[in-house]
Amino acid sequence: MAGQLNDATFLLVDDDQISIMAMQRAMRKLEIDNRTLVARDGREALDILHNEVETAGGALPPFIVALDINMPRMNGIEFLDVVSADPSLQDIVVLPFSSHEITRDALTPYEPHVAAHLCKDNPRDSLFAALSTLGGDNQTASIPA
Repeated sequence: MAGQLNDATFLLVDDDQISIMAMQRAMRKLEIDNRTLVARDGREALDILHNEVETAGGALPPFIVALDINMPRMNGIEFLDVVSADPSLQDIVVLPFSSHEITRDALTPYEPHVAAHLCKDNPRDSLFAALSTLGGDNQTASIPA
């Protein structure tokens, strides 16, 4: 994923519009201008991802999914269950986030997808740290002065 960071589409999945706006503001401050999509819950996110797979002829382009864990209809853990079982979604990178600490044990079964945890209270710094772990070796992942 390191070489594909610039090409990755971001998918922000959260039912809270304020949290979506905070994440978008953090992305702007970090000068991340990648294509960004928004879903209000896990089901809508899956629909978006499956549509992208179909549009791309069966191969999902690089995706980084910032995923709220606590949502109605389909929460983040349920979303991760589906992603783990779906061969067409095996290459996505998920950055789960919540307003409270997520235990490592809760995310252990999803380690192939989960790259880092984002904190809703500080989206800019946690997003920067997460992208750095993905190998952001370019301007996109550097914090502007």
